[in-house]
Amino acid sequence: MPDSLLRPRARVTAALAATLLLLSAALGPAAAGHAAATATGSVTTTVQDAGTGQSARACVSLVPLDRERLTRVYIGESQLGRFGGCTDEQGRIEVTGVEPGRYRLFAQPYETERYGRQWVGGHGGTGQRHRAWVVLVGAGATSTAPRIRLDPPGRISGRVTDAVTGLPVAGAHVAVVPFVPHPKYTPDTPISDDTGRYTVTGLGPYDWALRFSGPRIAAQWSGGVGGALLARTVRVRPGGTATLDQDLRPPTTVRGSIRVDEPAAYGTVVAFDAVTAEVTGAVDVGTSYDLPMLPGQLVRLRCDCSFGPGRWYPAGSGFTDGLPVWVGRAPVTADFDLTAGADG
Repeated sequence: MPDSLLRPRARVTAALAATLLLLSAALGPAAAGHAAATATGSVTTTVQDAGTGQSARACVSLVPLDRERLTRVYIGESQLGRFGGCTDEQGRIEVTGVEPGRYRLFAQPYETERYGRQWVGGHGGTGQRHRAWVVLVGAGATSTAPRIRLDPPGRISGRVTDAVTGLPVAGAHVAVVPFVPHPKYTPDTPISDDTGRYTVTGLGPYDWALRFSGPRIAAQWSGGVGGALLARTVRVRPGGTATLDQDLRPPTTVRGSIRVDEPAAYGTVVAFDAVTAEVTGAVDVGTSYDLPMLPGQLVRLRCDCSFGPGRWYPAGSGFTDGLPVWVGRAPVTADFDLTAGADG
């Protein structure tokens, strides 16, 4: 382009930049900060039958990689993040208003008897979160996630027993993602019966790990470990039933008192892995709590015990403000003082 055309454009650009600079100064840093805080992006993808290529229907959750965002889990919710969407009639999905960051997608099909759930990979599904495709979302930008290819479902069945006594464990919740239980409503997960038997249906034909939790149970993944990365997996086949029996390891009790000015209607203490921020335990609370935990974990504790944001042990406002707590074989005491006069 000739210089004679470039020079006028440069003058216009400079004038516009100066105007924006003056406007920013007039509005002040608060307005600029608000604009930055509200800048979001979007994610688009399509869903299809892996065998025929025809469009299919499903909903997806955008699960963050960032530790602080992973801890935004509330009572009665699974740890699947705050953003998601469902397909239109053509199998297209667009999730808008997404905070910038890195995400993995978890897909749940409409037709659960025809298709199985999956973590979305680059060229098909997977049963393990850490193997899923990572989507980068930028402010004001639209990111395209890999096409979601739905496969026929299978199931996992097994028996839950006490590792010490060998007796069956009834009432164990079996899930593929961590969740924070609601004190009033039963979570939508399979529960072991009086003989310890359970069945998880609607899983894509991949390698899956399962998480076992419940009242007086130390939450643990298949293989008796605290985190999903170390869990034992089992292969699911289309239309088949894989077997996964689990001996539940005995818990260590993490307990403490809770002081608040105004208690919430439902209070919960939630334990998160100190490194990955994965939910490792949760319990309903009153003026005190007793949380069964699997020994051998370093955790951070959050008390959602009063109106307003949860507070991190002993009284921090964020995940990194929380004091890491080592859970060994001996009982652990961690008291929360969340009254107005408390530090933090």
